[in-house]
Amino acid sequence: MEPQLDSDDAPEEHSGPEYLLHLYITGATPNSTRAVRNIKEICEQFLKGRYELLIVDVYQQPELAHEMDLIGVPTLIKRRPGLVRRLVGDFSNRERC
Repeated sequence: MEPQLDSDDAPEEHSGPEYLLHLYITGATPNSTRAVRNIKEICEQFLKGRYELLIVDVYQQPELAHEMDLIGVPTLIKRRPGLVRRLVGDFSNRERC
């Protein structure tokens, strides 16, 4: 007879949004502003209600940019689901996103 798992013993499932995205920008530059606007539009179009977007200004939090080894900004980092992925740019070319 196999032991039954109590609800307290069951493996923890992740709660919260399915997609966790971090967008690193540099202040209110035109490129950064465009990136924020474009990624919000993309997320609302394709991931509505299933994402969390954290916007990090590397001028205000340079230690985070250093920790992430950013090679350029704006950079979007998809933290979950699956493998971590990085996209650099302002997401104007939707065909490549």
